[in-house]
Amino acid sequence: MTRNAAIVGGGTSEWGERDATWKDLAQEAGKATFDDVPDLAPGDVEGLFVGAVQPERFAFQSHVAPVVAELLGIDASMISRTELACASGQAALRYAWLAIAAGQLDIALVIGVEKMNLGTEYMPEMQSNMTNVLDREFDGVNGLNGPSHFAQFAQRHMHEHGTTREQLAMVSAKNKRHAAETDFAQYQQKVDVDDVLDSYPIAPPLNLLDCSGITDGATGLLLVSDEKARELTDTAAYITGSGQSCLSSNSINNLPSLTTWPQAGEASRKAYDQAGIEDPLDEIDVAEVHDCFSISEIIEYEQLGFAEEGKGGQFVEDGRSQLDGDVAVNPRGGLLGCGHPLGATGVNQALEIYRQFAGDVPDARAVPDSPETGLIHNLSGSGSVHSVMTLARDPQ
Repeated sequence: MTRNAAIVGGGTSEWGERDATWKDLAQEAGKATFDDVPDLAPGDVEGLFVGAVQPERFAFQSHVAPVVAELLGIDASMISRTELACASGQAALRYAWLAIAAGQLDIALVIGVEKMNLGTEYMPEMQSNMTNVLDREFDGVNGLNGPSHFAQFAQRHMHEHGTTREQLAMVSAKNKRHAAETDFAQYQQKVDVDDVLDSYPIAPPLNLLDCSGITDGATGLLLVSDEKARELTDTAAYITGSGQSCLSSNSINNLPSLTTWPQAGEASRKAYDQAGIEDPLDEIDVAEVHDCFSISEIIEYEQLGFAEEGKGGQFVEDGRSQLDGDVAVNPRGGLLGCGHPLGATGVNQALEIYRQFAGDVPDARAVPDSPETGLIHNLSGSGSVHSVMTLARDPQ
């Protein structure tokens, strides 16, 4: 049995450096989600899928899916916590979609939660926790972390393809401009290219404003069967395709390249094939991609089929990823603007696509001409795994 599944609403907590606990964040997002879909209540939920990366270290709590179920009053017949580093939220959404498509569930709640800020006195522990998503024994202990790793990609991309420091800054300036119109975002201050270039150097050529933040936040989605979606709303977002790729390259010495991610290309091809997409640049209206660092978005343009390899920098410089460009990329502000609470990011990206379809975003960051198709993308770990999902207003 194979059925369509659709997002019919969702909600989010405020993102940033919060005094709230992990449980508080889960409850905030859960309440906001059910407030957004008043015809569904916790008692209607049959499946619960929680994306969370390191609650054991950040919140000293494991077995978190039953914790969320108890907090929100859910008696689920299917329950799970997913962990895939920065793609944990999209993984949770994918499993909920598959369960509905298989006829196991009609209504599922997907929620991503991360509590990452422990206070400035615990900054060494926070940074140490982050290296866990790399191969800690071989890469983490040798000083490799997010900024230094992605700086290697930026340096090599600039060397091989002529990508400029200004093009990197254009990504950040664009996304932070969008985040200034996003009410829950961690960073809501507009910056220009010069501000990015003048910000504190972190790992050359990446400066502070080229890097996403350490973020507390949570987001929930309600996913239902096609039949149920038609009962609930006229503005659902149907999942049309999903792809994932891991090329046995978790350690940096096994990565196939330092200028590109063939895993992203393979994952997107799988999703496009399933969705019947032949020309993503022409057929995708809005995309939420994993801009954990400014170089990431440039490489993703290339691997997702928006730009030729090596031309991602020119793609942003030419304005082709602006709201009125060929494909609107990261209209909510991306990770650079909204922040990156690891387990919540993929869930929030999907919520943004749903809201763009529904026209439920501020005019200043609304994609023109009522978008019909969307995409979310996450990379995880060292970039060894990439996940892509396509969505549409109407089912196939």
